[in-house]
Amino acid sequence: MKIAIIGFGAAAIGLIEKIKNTGAEIHIFEKSHDIYSSSISGIRADGKLFVSKEMGGDLNIDLDLQKKLVDFWIEKTGNGHFERGSSFANMEFYKHFYSKGFQPIISDFYHLGTDQLKEVLFNIYEEYKALSNIHFHFGQSVNKIEVSEDSVKTDDGSSFDKMFVAVGRSGHKLIKAIINEYPQIVLDSTKVDIGVRFELPNHVVEELNREMYEFKVKYKSKTGYMVRTFCNNPSGYVVTENYGDFITVNGHAKIKEKSKNTNFAILTTVQLTEPFNDPIGYGSNIAELSNMLGGKKVILQTYSHFRDSKRTKNLYRVQPTLDPAKYILGDINLAYPRRIIESIIDFIENLDEVVPGVANADNLVYAPEIKFYSNALSNQTFDNLKFIGDCSGFTRSIIYATAHGYILGEKILKD
Repeated sequence: MKIAIIGFGAAAIGLIEKIKNTGAEIHIFEKSHDIYSSSISGIRADGKLFVSKEMGGDLNIDLDLQKKLVDFWIEKTGNGHFERGSSFANMEFYKHFYSKGFQPIISDFYHLGTDQLKEVLFNIYEEYKALSNIHFHFGQSVNKIEVSEDSVKTDDGSSFDKMFVAVGRSGHKLIKAIINEYPQIVLDSTKVDIGVRFELPNHVVEELNREMYEFKVKYKSKTGYMVRTFCNNPSGYVVTENYGDFITVNGHAKIKEKSKNTNFAILTTVQLTEPFNDPIGYGSNIAELSNMLGGKKVILQTYSHFRDSKRTKNLYRVQPTLDPAKYILGDINLAYPRRIIESIIDFIENLDEVVPGVANADNLVYAPEIKFYSNALSNQTFDNLKFIGDCSGFTRSIIYATAHGYILGEKILKD
């Protein structure tokens, strides 16, 4: 059997790990020029692994399998170094947040760190490259595919018995091209997360960081939107992500190098109804508008100015960890819909009642931070074309993406 895998991230690795010894001829197409510029799950940051039934995706992934895959990633470090935490294992914290209207999310965390994540990916690549049936094609973007009854072809004419698309959220252009050609694969296309990256001094959240490493909460704001925290990075750094057409903000933390600040995302889930069918387009337009205002840079604003719709011209006590060349002081209110802004403000003001200091005037707010769910895509439409990982619309984490590939690999073994 000749198999094509588009993209070399977490989902692809989960699939390859399951089928690498089957004798199948496996071809991996990766748009990055080499393994050093490749990435896991669409980001080159953090390496945070979750074990949870309450987050990470919309698939039912057995907890034992999740932990097995966490162990797989840790093993590939070569040294077994990681940081660990548990979100709301302490019921006193759970009850405190719950009493203020928050829904605490229970999860175990294993943090590999950005610096170590690159080494992990390289170690996995070296292992797979040594196998005679696995072939890597770096610097080869697949921009279009053609599905027939007995094969799938890439735009360069190469033909395969099966193709697995594992391009993550950053592969939205290929996904859009496939949807345009085969619109019947779309199951749902109504959801996107739009929010900000929030940065504040470590001492404000020191107790939470020490207790949990990452705290996960949801909150139903007064607007009706659900707002949640995501990707908390104690002593971490704010970074940018380049999607090609636009730049967004993200965050990460390292194992060795530490900052004086903590950053995390505050995301508002926007669920729209018909005739809306393009969540990626909606989020992309907001990101592009933000970049237009920021001169192709992300916008940075103090919290009080964000709350009061004033442009930030100067910072005070909290200094950004993002490279100054990558942001501009401005007003996020000019780019974001007001209902999203109000949802985020409501979240922060209520969080301040649980964690005093979160709503300090000079804490930092960055935009755009957008998490694309992608369209939920069917893996039943074609026998020889499957979507795995974040691009499928069913996963949103390294472990869930890895598990998705792993589970589909098991189905190949059974066929």
